[in-house]
Amino acid sequence: MIDEKSCLQAIAQGSEAALEQLYNHYADRVYNTLISYTRNAEDAEELLQDVFVTIFNTASGFQFNSSVGTWVYRIAVNKSLDFLRKQNSQKRKGVFASLYVKDSAEIKYESADFVHPGIQLENRENAKLLFRAIDTLPESQKTAYILTQVEGLPQKEAAEIMNQSAKSVESLVQRAKSNLKNELEKYFPERGKTKNSTSK
Repeated sequence: MIDEKSCLQAIAQGSEAALEQLYNHYADRVYNTLISYTRNAEDAEELLQDVFVTIFNTASGFQFNSSVGTWVYRIAVNKSLDFLRKQNSQKRKGVFASLYVKDSAEIKYESADFVHPGIQLENRENAKLLFRAIDTLPESQKTAYILTQVEGLPQKEAAEIMNQSAKSVESLVQRAKSNLKNELEKYFPERGKTKNSTSK
């Protein structure tokens, strides 16, 4: 464990050693969150660097109104959502037109070897379909689902990250599960549903 408050105070004073300490403490978990949004290792690694550059540049303004971990996750979620908005905007402009499968609306942007670090080997194929379905969710539902169901954060912590009440997050998760069930039935019509195969 690290003394997060002292660490962040040192970062605010320009300590790269303290930044490295915070990075080593959070990098794996933050990366898992980022790749849940991007489904692309290269993009997740780039966003991970961006998250900690932002932490380094803005640490002096952190007021400790929430935990350091909550703040770190909030930055990661915001970076992820900004990334997706930019990606969707580019797609609408036709920049990614050549990436579409011929005669299909399916986009090939996802890494062919995409594997979420928290998914067990035997569940990876179902997980790929799950993450494609997650992509169809509205932003708030997607974030609530990823934080609580994929990353396994307590509902209270997810609520703090999202600046929502715990009850609102619970509602978002329930709606996300319902929407995912409907989406996944397209892949598994004979089963009516598929198991939510994310394991930590």
